[in-house]
Amino acid sequence: MVFKRLLGSLGIGGPSVDTVLDPAPALPGRNLTGQVHLQGGDADFDIDHITLELVARVEAEHNGGESEGVVAFDRFTVAGGFRLTAGERRSVPFSVMLPWETPITELYGQPLGIVVGVRTELGVAGAKDKGDLDQLTVGPLPAQEAILEALGQLGFGFKSADLEYGRIGGTGQQLPFYQEIELTPAPQYAHQVNEIELTFLASPAGLEVVLEADKRGGLFSSGHDALTRFTVGHHDARDWYTEVDGWIRRLVEHRAAYGSHSAYGHGEPYAGDHGYREHQHHEQHRSGPGIGTAVAAGAAGLAVGVVGGMVAAEVVDEIGDFFEGDDDDEG
Repeated sequence: MVFKRLLGSLGIGGPSVDTVLDPAPALPGRNLTGQVHLQGGDADFDIDHITLELVARVEAEHNGGESEGVVAFDRFTVAGGFRLTAGERRSVPFSVMLPWETPITELYGQPLGIVVGVRTELGVAGAKDKGDLDQLTVGPLPAQEAILEALGQLGFGFKSADLEYGRIGGTGQQLPFYQEIELTPAPQYAHQVNEIELTFLASPAGLEVVLEADKRGGLFSSGHDALTRFTVGHHDARDWYTEVDGWIRRLVEHRAAYGSHSAYGHGEPYAGDHGYREHQHHEQHRSGPGIGTAVAAGAAGLAVGVVGGMVAAEVVDEIGDFFEGDDDDEG
């Protein structure tokens, strides 16, 4: 699908702009391509700049509870310094690299409820017009897809996904927020955990996988959170089903380390306050190439088991509200 948004003109008779993103889903760390179409106004105008701004709907926890807002997380100037004559039509192609931590918005064509957009800013004679947004569709990197597919094959189900404002300590996180994918437990783990939360932190060097388990309490113990972290390469060939199952087993079966932060970093998942998410994730696991390869898209697994449980109508409504009413949020 090609998303088109006609931006508001810079005054009566001023130029307008129509940004068209190429239809294929973009990927984190890869190029986002498209064209900015300009329509000249009633007179000649000097175009100072055409800037694309990446924005996302992000949740933040604070003392007063939880709120949502729009966060800009990257900007690209794709053209500028030219005169647009009266009535002139001009197209400006662009290719910009998305941040590696750009959130995943869909999997196998199914939306995850994550709202990310591209706003076009047109600077004319010192004035700026931010106009409306174009919805940005972002698919998973191969390693992300393989891990999600393995979780689906293991029996985990999709619960929700959101963007949380804050940082995960002890990681290489670059953006001011992170994506959290919440999964219902597979039957074999349902007696041990209430849910699993998954965060991907991609970089040019590879992929950090942060897992958190909301562990159930026992007869003589209360429930608590346990976290762990693993690192994989972008092109690792592994038996992902066995690998991911091993990660989950290590997460849910090890005793959590209680006490001060000095207990962290000794190779065990730890328990902590879910709080404002200034976590100090610690465990890092590296292993060599496995015997398998990434599961092909469309195979049995997350495409059916996880994403198949989504309520797409509510997701579409939420995205539509954001792109139609975002200007009110930013003021």
